[in-house]
Amino acid sequence: MRDVGVTIGVEEEYHLVDAETFELADMPEVVTAAIALMGDEAQGEISTSQLEIATPVCTSLAEVRTALTRIRRSADEVARQHGCRILAAGTHPTGTWHEQRLTVGERYLSLFERWGLLALQQMITGCHVHVNVGDTELAVRTMDYLRPDLPVLLALSASSPYWESVDTGYASYRTQWFGRWPVTGMPDAFGSKAAYDELVAGLVETGMIDDASHLYWDVRPSTKFPTLEVRVADTMPLLDDVLLHTALARSLVRVGAADAERGVPLPLLRSEVVRASRWRAARFGLEECLLDTRAHALKPAGEVVRGLLARLREDLEELGDWDEVSDLVEQSLARGSSAARQRAVALSTDADLRAVTAALVAETAQA
Repeated sequence: MRDVGVTIGVEEEYHLVDAETFELADMPEVVTAAIALMGDEAQGEISTSQLEIATPVCTSLAEVRTALTRIRRSADEVARQHGCRILAAGTHPTGTWHEQRLTVGERYLSLFERWGLLALQQMITGCHVHVNVGDTELAVRTMDYLRPDLPVLLALSASSPYWESVDTGYASYRTQWFGRWPVTGMPDAFGSKAAYDELVAGLVETGMIDDASHLYWDVRPSTKFPTLEVRVADTMPLLDDVLLHTALARSLVRVGAADAERGVPLPLLRSEVVRASRWRAARFGLEECLLDTRAHALKPAGEVVRGLLARLREDLEELGDWDEVSDLVEQSLARGSSAARQRAVALSTDADLRAVTAALVAETAQA
């Protein structure tokens, strides 16, 4: 089991924005140029105003930081050459789906044919962490152990308070918007690969999905790599927040896999409670109480985050990550979520959302 989490990889989705106005930029040529320069580290996404990147396989947080720093700078440089910038946040503060254009490709056309307007309105971006597990049976069983804690990772990553120039009242409105798809959120506990395979087969048979790669759950076994893919997070502008998210996701998978192999009983947790915890994390981020699903109680966000950190301490120490991750947690709690920072900029600029967007571009470029 100690081979679990030895390697990790991070995928980020960016908005492309005009370098002068900071409005969404319909620029498929940026994606083309990024792929030409960066190879497999860049690819298109569902909208022509989005770019997706992926790190190489990494073995340490230091490698992830180095890779993301280089990739963000390369992507932003390509964007600048076309009069654009990259913006790393779950939503663009003022963009509207009416400005979106579907990326040409069989996969995206299939999504439009199945989901209709939902595919055209997919103006959101996320951050995905791949943690190697190798054995699919263990990966599925490990998923079950992550159900109580993924909402904490969502609260830490929340960066999407605005939607089409409106303050939604949510820290992660991306989560609510994506929730309109019936293949998102957190599934029930499976218990075995056989149960997972049976569900996938049923969804394929009913025409809901083509294959398991069309499941957009908060965590899922990857269909490309021997990994468990943690997908709960908004894209985050600050690289330190991405590193913290990556570290916590990897450690959660490692500890969950160890529990699964030892046969540790799953926490008794109804799906309704998971949904409530996830909703509260999306609604308030770090700025209000979170639901501690293990204690079945509302607690200050900092207390819940530090409680998760304490449960992961032994594993983080084994990885040599404890000092860095504990520091990153305190820094994140001190500065608040990206959603709160965006609102602070709006408050200080008489609700100037262009200033909010410019601040997001600046944070993204700090890599």
